Amino acid sequence: MFETQNFIAFLAASILIILAPGPAQALVLARTIGSGRKSGIMTAIGLNVGTLFHAVAAGLGLSAVLATSALAFSVVKLAGAGYLVYLGVRAVLTRPTAITETEPLAERSDHSFLKAVVTGVLNPKVALFFLAFLPQFVDQAHGSAFLQFVLLGSIIAAIDMVYESLLAFIAGGISSRVMNNARVRVWRERITGLALVGLGIRLAFAKRT
Repeated sequence: MFETQNFIAFLAASILIILAPGPAQALVLARTIGSGRKSGIMTAIGLNVGTLFHAVAAGLGLSAVLATSALAFSVVKLAGAGYLVYLGVRAVLTRPTAITETEPLAERSDHSFLKAVVTGVLNPKVALFFLAFLPQFVDQAHGSAFLQFVLLGSIIAAIDMVYESLLAFIAGGISSRVMNNARVRVWRERITGLALVGLGIRLAFAKRT
């Protein structure tokens, strides 16, 4: 479906883009520090489910709406920003309880996953990135443009998920040693909340260009 040289160029560009520090990595690290390694990994997976959504949207041409309509971009942007700020404020104001061995960590991770999916879907910058980036590597002479969009987006999501999960794994190993320290947990939650608020404000002031 893809020419070898074109595909190699796509992989190289994608890896360089993923390795560049950004809000997604900050969110994964914040979740890992705040709730543990598993929560961070589930956040990485959830964010990239959102990435797949945007890849499909780009293939269907929906991303073009965000690129051409200032109103549509603003609505999605502010919805995503508001959601991040809400999560951050709640994290700052909620007093964390001590973690025990019997605490349902799976439920916490599920919540992290769902929140990350919503955050990823409500980030219009990802949609615009796909609209600008993926068409350079799509060639209708080599098959369905829609399938190429989805495949390329899936590859980016997979690489990004592995990288961010690795970050969560490393950060989680550090944070787990202080997980049961009540004072550290309070400040960890506050730092996580402030990070989320900061990401929300950053998204709120994002521009289409």
